Formats: sequence, C-alpha cells, structure tokens
Amino acid sequence: MPFPTIKNTTLRNPLSRTVLSRFVMSALLVGIAAGCSNNAADATSNTSVVNAAQTKATATKPSAGNDTTVVKALQANLKSSGIEETIVSAVPTDMDGIYWVTAEGLPSFFTDKAGKHIIQGQIIAVGDAAPVDISAALVATTAQEALKAVDKKDMVIYPAKGETKAVIYAFTDADCGYCRKLHSEMDDINARGIEVRYLAWPRSQESVPKMEAIWCSQDRKAAMDQAKIGANIQAPSCANPVQEHMALGSKLGVRGTPAVFTEAGQQVGGYLPAAELARAVGAN
Repeated sequence: MPFPTIKNTTLRNPLSRTVLSRFVMSALLVGIAAGCSNNAADATSNTSVVNAAQTKATATKPSAGNDTTVVKALQANLKSSGIEETIVSAVPTDMDGIYWVTAEGLPSFFTDKAGKHIIQGQIIAVGDAAPVDISAALVATTAQEALKAVDKKDMVIYPAKGETKAVIYAFTDADCGYCRKLHSEMDDINARGIEVRYLAWPRSQESVPKMEAIWCSQDRKAAMDQAKIGANIQAPSCANPVQEHMALGSKLGVRGTPAVFTEAGQQVGGYLPAAELARAVGAN
C-alpha cells in the first residue's frame, strides 16, 4: 500500500551549539533538501536498496547492555577532535561491530567498536525473506522511551472522545501553517479515538516567546486554540518545559513541524488529514 503524502514545515533555525550538533543537524537538513521525509529514520531513504523492496522496520531491536568501553572510546575521540558532547550509551546491534549511540541533545547515531566513526541513516539487513531496516526499530525504541518519560503535566493534551484507540505525540509550532491545519481538525481527530499530546517545537527564536506564553497560560488549551488561529498570546513568564521539549525534539531528529509520533515511537510524518492519520496510527 503506498504511503500517504506527508506535509510539514521545515526547521528554519537549527538551535545546535556544538560542532557535532551542527554537523548532525546539517546532515538532517540536507536530507530535507533532497526530498526525504520528516522521519528521522528516513534520512537516506532515496537509496536504491530501500526503494527496491519494502523493509520491515520492527524486526530488529538493540541487543541488551550498554558497552561502556565504546562510550569511553567515542567520548575520547570526540574530545580529541575538539567536540564536547555527552555520550549516554552505546548498545550493540545485530550488525557485528556496530553500536547504537544515544547522546544528550542529539539524534541517535551508529558508531564502530573503536568509537572512531559516526554513522547516520539507515542500515538494511538482507539475506532473509525480506530486507530488515535495523535503524528504524532503533530510532523508534529511543523515541518511545524518551516520549514515555515526558510528564503529562508538561504537555498540552487533547483527549480522545469515547474510547482511546491511539495516542500521538505532536511537536508543534503556533506559527506553522501545517500545524494550524492539523489543529483545525482536532475535533475530528479526537472523535476518531485519538488522543493528541502536544510538545513545543518553535521553529525559530522568534517563535519561542509565543510557545512559552502558551505553556505559561492558566488555560493552556484555550491559549493553544487561540494561537492556532493567529492570536498573539500573552502570559506572565513562568518555569516552563519549552526548552526541554526543544532538546528532546533535537534528540529524536525532529526537523520540521508538525512532527507526529505514535506511542510506539514511530514517526508517522507531518500533517495528515484526520482520516489518513487514523489509518496511519491504527485508530480506524
């Protein structure tokens, strides 16, 4: 079955600060210029291998156990290159000698046992009945764990009407046209049994104050509703999770809005009409 057309507004101003952060985000943005989807796992989806056969994205998971030796080696090699990043873990994958790396504030990536190389994009395993996309399952697992850890009180939530058939997380920007289009269908989305959990993803520094005002409003849903129709939201400053959401989005490879994830951590893309979204998340 062909994938639905996905629309999103791309990130205008990467907020990365370090050398590696800028390198990783630049690679993601190049993927957009080449016409790749909003899915972080699809950064190299224009390859002939991927186009030649539909891959299974859920058949492979990381092997258990963080290899601290690889973490230390990678950290040391980065430092030798003048890059200060905090590596959280490196777990072995089904590909011999290749590890899945989680770092603070960065999209996850692969490295070798010596920690000498940073590898982005897909790894496709072949030889069985169908190709298996190793990277997609790893990206989804990372996203699932990270999104599950976000406190509900730090999100703006639109509950499903009736039975909850699916939950989605949507990184959103009040000034994004496709985010507004998605929000305009919220009643239809909720009526289809889908709960929407918003996280803040201002696409530029100019949008940050508006997103912070939404999260600092006494009634966040009312403020979000108004912002989505172009109202200028004002609220007293407060402790808010906007910066944390932005860091989480960077970690998950978000580079456009809306960026919609399922509870399982799979990114289904950007804007989809309510009926197509329901099919994509299994709520039809």
